[in-house]
Amino acid sequence: MFEYINIFLKSVFIDNMIFAYFLGMCSFLAVSKKVSTAIGLGIAVIFVQVITVPLNYLIYHYVLGAGALAWLDPSLAELDLSFLTFILFIASVATMVQLVEMIVEKFAPSLYNSLGIFLPLIAVNCAILGGSLFMQQRVDGGTYSSLGHVITFGFASGFGWLIAIVALAAIREKMEYSNVLAPLRGLGITFILTGLMAIGFMSFGGIDLNALNKKPEAKVETPAPAVVETPVVDSVQVAVDSVKVDSTQVVK
Repeated sequence: MFEYINIFLKSVFIDNMIFAYFLGMCSFLAVSKKVSTAIGLGIAVIFVQVITVPLNYLIYHYVLGAGALAWLDPSLAELDLSFLTFILFIASVATMVQLVEMIVEKFAPSLYNSLGIFLPLIAVNCAILGGSLFMQQRVDGGTYSSLGHVITFGFASGFGWLIAIVALAAIREKMEYSNVLAPLRGLGITFILTGLMAIGFMSFGGIDLNALNKKPEAKVETPAPAVVETPVVDSVQVAVDSVKVDSTQVVK
């Protein structure tokens, strides 16, 4: 269970798509003027990520990876289809984005109109493709070893993107009532805000999540050294005895 929490927290705060890798900046800057619009686009990104990342994992695991086609025929184990990675990943992303666009247009026409051209542009959003490519890299590296890991990463990466765009939209709504210098109005102050927020998220990079799961080491109790009782000699008695001995010798 901890490994899923680790993947989620790391994908949201430490490896945030916006503040760590600066992926998906075009729609992040353009659709972050209102919180309501930002939430709608963020939910759409989460939906696409949750579907495309596991889907591309299955494509990579059973079609594109090294020896992936061995399940079909042992003679195909040496066939390398890795050159099709970008084509198939982008095709699956475009298909899911088209599905999301039809759903939003059907059930939320006002949101569809407010998003405008940026909804279909999710298909070329580098954060979406980046999620699938990061998944491939971490599967090859052994970081993710199951479909559950991949689904968690897909949701967390989209959720991190949602947090980033909603936070910027909330700040930009407040900035409308501020007296911003004329040369910085618009994208100028937005870039500055994005940079400051990214610096804030950099502080999460020093957190070691694996340390939270470490069990405290059992203390080994060492036996106390044995205490040897030594007889206490009365110095006064010794002195008296020595005086008696000396006086006896003198009398003799």
